[in-house]
Amino acid sequence: MHPLLLGPNQPPERFYLGGDKISRFRGLESAGPRTPEDWIASVTTLFGEETLGLTRLPDREWLATAIARDPLAWLGPRHAGRFGDDPLLLVKLLDAGQRLPVHSHPGGDFARRHLGRPHGKAEAWLILEGGPIHLGFRAGLDRPTLDQWVGDQDVGTMLAALNTVEVSPGDTVFVPAGVPHAIGAGVFVIELQEPEDLSVLMEWTGFAVDGPALGHLGLGFDLALSSVDRTARDVEPLIRRGAMTVPGSVLAPEADPFFRAELVRVAGEAVLEPGYSVLVVTSGDGTLAGAGQDPLPLHAGATVLVPHAAGPLTLIGHMDLVRCLPPAA
Repeated sequence: MHPLLLGPNQPPERFYLGGDKISRFRGLESAGPRTPEDWIASVTTLFGEETLGLTRLPDREWLATAIARDPLAWLGPRHAGRFGDDPLLLVKLLDAGQRLPVHSHPGGDFARRHLGRPHGKAEAWLILEGGPIHLGFRAGLDRPTLDQWVGDQDVGTMLAALNTVEVSPGDTVFVPAGVPHAIGAGVFVIELQEPEDLSVLMEWTGFAVDGPALGHLGLGFDLALSSVDRTARDVEPLIRRGAMTVPGSVLAPEADPFFRAELVRVAGEAVLEPGYSVLVVTSGDGTLAGAGQDPLPLHAGATVLVPHAAGPLTLIGHMDLVRCLPPAA
C-alpha cells in the first residue's frame, strides 16, 4: 500500500458561500460559489445523506469500504486493536466566503444517546488566512435566554455575547464540542474534526437553509439546544498563536483525545514514521516516497492519504506540510 494523492471532494451547494480560496490553494478552477468545504479522506456523509461527502479512492472504491476490508493495513494494529475500522478523523479545507451562522456541535455522550452516532464533533482550525472568529460565551447564560435569542433570531445580541477574536495565518484553534462558534468572513482553514456532520443552528436568518426545520438534527430545538455549552469560556487556552510556524505538534493539549496535527518542515530531507494520516502541503514543493514506490510529486495545495502499511516515508524538497492524525492509540 502506498500514499495516495486525493483530489477535491467538495459537496455541492452548501448553505453558505465560499470555495474560491480552496480552488486557488489547489491550483484548480472554481467549483462554484457554494462549495466552501473540501472533505479529505472522508468516511463521513453529510447529515441525512447516504453517500454524499464520502471519499472515493483513485480506483473508485469508497475509502470507508477499503478500510473496513483491511483495517490493520490502513490504520495499523494498535489503532485497529482499540478502535476497529474507525479512523476517528475527518479533515477539511474550509473557505468562509461569508460569516458562518452561530452554531454548535453535540458532544459524544449526547450524540450516542440521542442520535445513535458513535462520535460527537469536536473540531480544530489551522488558520491559513486570518480574520475574526466568534467562540464561546463571554459570560454564563441561562437556558430561557438562549431559547429566546434563537426563537427571535436575535443575531446581534448572540454575536455580542460571544468572544470575538482575530486570528492570523499560523494560528490554531481547538473548538470543544458544545461550544457555540462562527467563523468570520474571509477566514480559510484546514479543519480537523471527529468524523460526524452534526450541527445545531442557533442562527439561520439570511442563509440558504430552513433553520426551523433543519437546524435541530431532527430532535426539536428543546432537546437540541440542551447540547449547547452555555458556560463562560476563556478561549485563549484553546488558541495557539503562530503554532504552524514551528515544527511539531500545533494544537492545544485539549485536542489530543480527538485528533492530532503536526507541522513538518522539509529542508532537504525528512522521514515520516508509519501511521495512518492525511498530509496537506501548505507551501513549497518536493516528493514523497516509500520502499518500492516511485516518488510522488508534491506542491502547495496537495493532499495525500497515507495508510499505515505504507511504512516509513521519505520527504525530499523544501516545503511545509501539516500531518493530520487520529488520536494516539
